[in-house]
Amino acid sequence: MIKVGIVGATGYTGVELLRLLANHPQVSLDCVTSRSEAGTMVSSLFPNLRGHVDQEFTAPDVDRLASCDVVFFATPHCVAMAMVPELIKRGTRIIDLSADYRLRNATQWQQWYNMPHTSPELLSEAVYGLPEVNREVIRDAQLIAVPGCYPTATQLGFLPLLEQGLIDPNHLIADTKSGVSGAGRKAAIGALLAESSENMTAYAVSGHRHLPEITQGLNDVSNLPVNLTFVPHLTPMIRGIHATLYGQLTQHAGDLQTVFEQRYADEPFVDVLPAGSHPSTRTVRGTNVCRIAVHQPQQSNTVVVLSVIDNLVKGASGQAIQNMNLMFNFPETTAINTIAALP
Repeated sequence: MIKVGIVGATGYTGVELLRLLANHPQVSLDCVTSRSEAGTMVSSLFPNLRGHVDQEFTAPDVDRLASCDVVFFATPHCVAMAMVPELIKRGTRIIDLSADYRLRNATQWQQWYNMPHTSPELLSEAVYGLPEVNREVIRDAQLIAVPGCYPTATQLGFLPLLEQGLIDPNHLIADTKSGVSGAGRKAAIGALLAESSENMTAYAVSGHRHLPEITQGLNDVSNLPVNLTFVPHLTPMIRGIHATLYGQLTQHAGDLQTVFEQRYADEPFVDVLPAGSHPSTRTVRGTNVCRIAVHQPQQSNTVVVLSVIDNLVKGASGQAIQNMNLMFNFPETTAINTIAALP
C-alpha cells in the first residue's frame, strides 16, 4: 500500500484521478488539495465520488505532501514547478500532469509558455511518461512528465512508421479533434454550450503548445529531423481525441497492418483494429485505451493513421496511473483496465 497525494484536484483531470485511484487496491489517498476548496468535502464538489472518497480538500502543504510516496500534480501549467524541487529533495516521487517538465529545453519552454522555467535543472531529469516508449526508464524515475492528450494520440499513431523509417519525417500532418473538456474545468466563452454545440472550429493553427512536445517525441525515434504540421480542432463533444495522421511512404512498406500489430502486440493499452476499420471516440470513453487503424488509400504512397483516445484518461489521468503502476511494480493495468460504456 502506498500513500498518494493529489495537488489541484478540482479540475477534470483531478476528478478522473480520484475516480480511478478510488478503486486501486494498493493506494491510500492521503491528501487531496485545493486552495479554493479547502475544508470542503470532495464528494460535495464531485457527487459521483460519494461513498468512494470520504475526504476533505486541504490547502497544499509541502510537509504533508512530502510524507506521501507519490504526489500527482493535476494543476495548470507553471504551478507544479514551484513545489516540485522541494519534494524531489525530500525523496517524494512526482507525477506531473501539466506541461511543466515535458520539454527538455528551458528556452523552448519559455517560448511556448511565456515565462522563465523556475526549475530548469530538473528538465533533464524528468522522464517523459509514454509507457509504450519509456516503460523501463519510468520504473526507476523520480519525476514523471505525463504526456499531453494530443501528443499521446499523435505519437502512438506515427511511432511504428517512424521507427522503421517507412515515412518521410519531413512531411507529417496531424489533423486532430478534441472534446471541450480538453480546455479544462473553467469558465470560458469558447466552452459554453451555446458556443461549442453544433459547431466545430480549428484553433492555434500558427502554433499550439503541444507542437514542440510532439516534435520532441517523434524526433527521439526518427533517424531524420521531423517536420510536423499540427492542426487542432474543437468539436462539440465532452471528451475524446480523434487524430487523423498523414505520412508519405518512402519505400515499399509491405503490410502496414502487420507493422502496427507487431509494434503494439504486447501493449495492454494500444488496440490495433482490423484492416479497414475506423475507430470512434465513444469506444474509448472513460478508458485508458488508444485505438488505432492504419490505411493506405488507393494503394498510393500516402498512409493514413486513425488514432483515438479519451483525453482525460489515456490523455491524462489514466496514463498517469499507468506510470504509477510501473514505478511501484504493480501490475500495469491495475485500476485502469476499464471498459467504455455504450451508448
